[in-house]
Order: sequence, then structure tokens, then C-alpha cells
Amino acid sequence: MSTSARALAKAGKAAPALPRGMDDNDLRQCLRVACGASLGFVISQLMNWNYGVFFTVFPMFLLGILPALNGHVVRQFLGNALINCVEVSLVVGLTQHLPPVMLCAVFGLFYTRFRLMARGPFFLFGANGVLTLSILLHFASYPDVDLSDLFTSNVVASVLAVAIAGLMHVVFPDVAPRQPPPGVNKSLSRIRHETLIGAITVTLSFIVFQVFDLRDSLSAQMSTVLILFALGYPGARKSAGKRAVGTLLGCHLAVFAQLMLYTQSQHFLLVTLVYWLGLMMFARLHVLERAGSGVGFGALSTLGILFGQYLSPHQDLVYSALYRFTSMSVAMALTVLVMALLDRALNAWAPTRA
Repeated sequence: MSTSARALAKAGKAAPALPRGMDDNDLRQCLRVACGASLGFVISQLMNWNYGVFFTVFPMFLLGILPALNGHVVRQFLGNALINCVEVSLVVGLTQHLPPVMLCAVFGLFYTRFRLMARGPFFLFGANGVLTLSILLHFASYPDVDLSDLFTSNVVASVLAVAIAGLMHVVFPDVAPRQPPPGVNKSLSRIRHETLIGAITVTLSFIVFQVFDLRDSLSAQMSTVLILFALGYPGARKSAGKRAVGTLLGCHLAVFAQLMLYTQSQHFLLVTLVYWLGLMMFARLHVLERAGSGVGFGALSTLGILFGQYLSPHQDLVYSALYRFTSMSVAMALTVLVMALLDRALNAWAPTRA
């Protein structure tokens, strides 16, 4: 026992808990995230598949946010991918020429997903549904987009992510059983509050990206959705700050990688090695945070998107990184502002008070 701990013990006080370092399970999770995300990147690049963001982010989501993989997780993840394609096909096909009706349908879809997230047992189905629906609905609204290619990419990426996650858990299994997170008992008013604030905010985000034709701001759209996973204004405010720092770190590392590999970026093995090293570093940060979608996960997703779409000697990754960080910062600031106003309005009414 340290001197300070003995002094506190003599005074009748407990020693403050020190931050826990990495254990064997944490190291295995870092390896799963880095190797799994790299494998998704390699396969999508070798196959020259479109919508590379699905193939880079989905494995990170399964291996980073969800350290355990079981049948319940797999069913939610794959079921969501199939249901989303049907929902988007019906909404776009039947209501695209009727914007008010389409917005009502979009709000209804988001409302059901946030309701599932707020209640708990099907949080993954709701969270992945919100993220994927926002992307699919945005792209599917453009008449020049091939919907069959979009939907196929989503389903193939989901199946591949599950296969990669399963392989990583076999190659790098946990050495000790993990404790399930403690459950949270919520009142009905709090469930209504979290459902409404999430559904209204993501619907307004969808409207903004449609009205201003922000087709090239996928990273900003994803950021506005990911901070909503905190289910409430206080958590979203903290998540936005952490994600901004993570995005900045990811952008800096991606720019450094291009400067270092600029004339050698045609060597795919070298690019993959640099990508894996960056993933491993940010995966360690993510695991040590133990905070879900924080600085580490923000850096991971940023690195995946930039490497998957922009790492080429013929493209300006510096401009892409700066544009990504700027657009993401503006989008998250506006999202947090909207959530603050909605939080105050919903708390003024007893049935929706958090």
C-alpha cells in the first residue's frame, strides 16, 4: 500500500480508485479491432467495391463498441441490414414525390429505432438502424444513385463485418469472461424524452443534408448520428467534444501517412501496414477510455473513412481532411444546439421529463 493510501486509511477514508490499465482482454480487443478493420479495408479495396465506408466502419462498430459477439448481436446486426433495405425502398419508392409524407415516414422510422435504444435490450438494432438508415435514405434520395448497388453494398458489408468479427474472436479470444454492463431502470417519461430528442434531431439533420445537397459530407452526417447514441443532451454534449478531438487526431494521422507515403501509395502492402499501425494506436486509446464512442472511436472511424476513400497520390487528402473536420465540427455544434433547445422544451412537460 502506498504512503498516501495508508494515510487515507488511517484517516478512515478509502483510497481514490486509480485508472485501470490494459489487461489481457483489452490487448485482445485492440488486436481484434486493428486486424478486423484492416481486413475489411483490404477486401473492399481488392474487390474495388463501392461505398467503402460500410466495409471500414461496420467491423470497427462490431469489434470496438461491442467487445462480445453472440447470437443475439448477430441477429440484430444482420436483421437490421435486411429490414433497412426494405424500409428505404418503400419510403423512397412511394413517397419521394411527396416530401411532407416522406418526412413523416422518416421520422416514424427513426422514432421506432430510438425507442428500442432507450428501452435497452435491442439497443444494437436501434443504433445500427439509425446510423444505416440515415446514410441509405440520404443517398437513395438522389435519382442518379443505383439503389441495387447501394443496398447490395450495405448487406454484403454487414455479412462481411459479422464474418470478420467472428474470425477475430476465434483468432484473438478473450482470456477471461467479461462482466455484462449493469442495467439501467428508466422511467417512462425518460424513455419518451430520449426517444423524442433523438428522433427529432436526426430527422432535422436529414432535412438539412437534403435541402443543402450535402452529398459529400457523409462524415459529418455520421458524426451527428453517433453522438446521439448517448441518448440525451448531457451525454451528447460530452460525446461531441470527444468525437471532435478524435476526428482531429484521425485527420492528422491520415495526412501524415499520405505525406510519408505520397509517392509510394501505390504499394498496397505498405499502405495497409501504416493503416494497421494507426488503427492499433487508436484502438488502444479507445479501450483505455472505456467510454463507447469517444476520442478513440472517433479517431478510428475517421482513419477508416479517409484511408478507404482518399489515400491516393492523385487526390488531395489534406483538403479532404480539413473539409471533413470543418464540416463535422459545424454539424456537431448545430446538433448539440438543437438538442439543448429540445432538452429544455421536453423537460418543461412532465410526461417527457428526463
